[in-house]
Amino acid sequence: MAKGKTTIFFCQQCGYESSKWMGQCPGCKEWNSFVEELVDKKSTTSSAKIKKTMQEVKVLPLSAISAADEDRTTSGMDELDRVLGGGIVKGSLVLVGGDPGIGKSTLLLQVCKNLSDMNRSVLYVSGEESLQQIKIRSNRIGEFKDGLQLLCETNLDIIKEVIQNKKPEFVIIDSIQTMYNEEVGSAPGSVSQVRESTGILMQIAKGLGITIFIVGHVTKEGVVAGPRVLEHMVDTVLYFEGDRHESYRILRGVKNRFGSTNEIGVFEMRNEGLVEVENPSEYMLSGKPKGASGSVVACSMEGTRPILLEIQALVCHSFFNNPRRTATGTDYNRVNLLMAVLEKRLGMQLSDCDAYINIAGGIRMNEPAIDLGIVLAIISSKKDITIDDKTICFGEVGLSGEVRGVSMAEQRVQEAAKLGFTTCILPQVCLESLGPKEGIRLVGVRNVKEALGAIS
Repeated sequence: MAKGKTTIFFCQQCGYESSKWMGQCPGCKEWNSFVEELVDKKSTTSSAKIKKTMQEVKVLPLSAISAADEDRTTSGMDELDRVLGGGIVKGSLVLVGGDPGIGKSTLLLQVCKNLSDMNRSVLYVSGEESLQQIKIRSNRIGEFKDGLQLLCETNLDIIKEVIQNKKPEFVIIDSIQTMYNEEVGSAPGSVSQVRESTGILMQIAKGLGITIFIVGHVTKEGVVAGPRVLEHMVDTVLYFEGDRHESYRILRGVKNRFGSTNEIGVFEMRNEGLVEVENPSEYMLSGKPKGASGSVVACSMEGTRPILLEIQALVCHSFFNNPRRTATGTDYNRVNLLMAVLEKRLGMQLSDCDAYINIAGGIRMNEPAIDLGIVLAIISSKKDITIDDKTICFGEVGLSGEVRGVSMAEQRVQEAAKLGFTTCILPQVCLESLGPKEGIRLVGVRNVKEALGAIS
């Protein structure tokens, strides 16, 4: 072991430190997540530094602090602004995570183009691509102005000096796993390097009022310290989701200190880059079959946005002792629970049937409000009943077969009426609070038996 260094074990999931290896992390309760790393034993503080710092510290009462609205800047992409809570907040630290090749760099490069078009100064720091590679990708997006400057560097000390000299309004770090701090003895991408690098970037963002976007990779094997180590430090966490072989992409906000969480933005990947999908409901319902059993439209909420989606079910007799059950886009255990409710409350024989549940369009939804849609799709496929194409449903189903109320019923009904649906099956308790609506017929149900009668 090198002189002046010691061994410390870090949890890859939450960053918990320990002097010895442990099977389970006391912080996040994950198993086999500790890795061994060498760190310097140098003391980073001294009494002289502390005295100098104490002279600069200001303690203020809460009443003396202004509560003015955050200074926000539009990114030029309405879907991204929605997820961020209305725009980019000055001096914020934003983490964009996702699988390799999903389009994180393309999204941020398009944001750089929009900001440079608005005469904003942007610094793009790349630790993975050369300047020529970035230029090739930018040619596909469009023509850039001189407001965007590029830097290929992985040493954080150099990056910090460049930022302090140039003083850009926005900085893109692509990616945090490639950055390293010379004072930390471990390799780039390790838990300690990622944490220390993020700490330095956070000081720059808060001290100079510069908005910094950080790209964080999530590898397929999960061996590299991923964005979960950073989530506690940054202001906003965005996850870019989707299948690399499909055209859709979903940007999901899971943490936001300046807005609501669980908002989503929908994009489509094309040759010229990412294109915003202004009406995700219409996009998700495109290609819906007409006159086919086992298909129903349900409404789910993502933050403040109602999303209409098609739920498909295929129920057929099984020739095996253990019937096969598959759920794509929703919780597998929830599907089994709802099938048990149908067997008990409606007397449907499903124990000898294979069941395949799919949410069309590739989107994943786990909100309880789609329970009624799953139930009606299973009933439709089992009994070969065709549900009218202009019928939509939402509601939570309990173990007694009751259909329970859900939140934001008004917004769900309005979205359905806007897209031309004429009938809405919803919980009776929601119907009582809504009243009649023009252009759409509301059918209230109390249990799954009444829901069966509504489609028969």
